[in-house]
Amino acid sequence: MIFAPVARRSAFNNAPRSADVALQRFLLGSFANAAPARSAGVTVTQDDKATTLQLDVPGLAREQLQIAIEGNVVRLSSVEGAPRQVQRAWELATDIDAAASSAKLENGVLTLTLVRVEPVSKATTLSIQ
Repeated sequence: MIFAPVARRSAFNNAPRSADVALQRFLLGSFANAAPARSAGVTVTQDDKATTLQLDVPGLAREQLQIAIEGNVVRLSSVEGAPRQVQRAWELATDIDAAASSAKLENGVLTLTLVRVEPVSKATTLSIQ
């Protein structure tokens, strides 16, 4: 007589195995420096002054997109009645200077150039009496 352990597969179908998740994080981390990050129609490039996001938004015009910047979070959404609905958000490592940042839509590709806020020194000098 042979006994074999039986596990219900329905309990494991929805969650990825931890080894698979760890391998995916390792591979994404090791290739991050080799090429710009890509994720479902989004390309992210960074330099010392700005972060650039390039998004594929075919079929949408400038008037149909809204971009909101709050601190280090960027939100992109399409207005009601647009031919397709878009809602995306990104959280960057540093705050964004909204006045110096820019957005350009060309041939269905939205390019966001998000300038980082330069840290301002809050040091004061004291006079010696």
